[in-house]
Amino acid sequence: MVEIEAGRLLLRGWREEDLEPYARMCADPEVMRHIADGFDPHAPAERGAGLRFVRHWEERGFGLWAVEEKGGGAFTGFAGLAYQEDWVGGEHKTEVGWRLGREFWGRGLATEAAKAGVDYGFEKLGLERIISIIQPGNHAFRRVAEKAGLSPRGETRWRGTPVVWYAVDRPGMV
Repeated sequence: MVEIEAGRLLLRGWREEDLEPYARMCADPEVMRHIADGFDPHAPAERGAGLRFVRHWEERGFGLWAVEEKGGGAFTGFAGLAYQEDWVGGEHKTEVGWRLGREFWGRGLATEAAKAGVDYGFEKLGLERIISIIQPGNHAFRRVAEKAGLSPRGETRWRGTPVVWYAVDRPGMV
């Protein structure tokens, strides 16, 4: 798995010691308010998220990194790219995503992480378009998407939920 530095962040591979702070982050109702219903971070499938994220890297050559602030080493959250096989909004199915613990909000870290994912997708993977799928009421994620260069493209239902979707095309693409 590739490691990259992005502003104040290190985007790196998952470690065993990330699982507990990951579970705590996902158990925070405020963090998960616009993410998923019925999410149980202590369920075996969710505790194995790090392994699932590593498997995505192995299968696709990209994925979600564990994120930490440089110098501190503490798990901050995750960010990167995920292939959404069941995306209904078009042929481009690679999504930039991020989730940070609440204590890291409001400092521009999510934007730095999202930009790093977009840059990686265009520069290293040669993607033509990167999307972001967001629940309509998640104004913070919508702002991050826009600051990372994505623009609103439409609304649809995905996985039974209304969503808005954003996209950015590789520079030079028409």
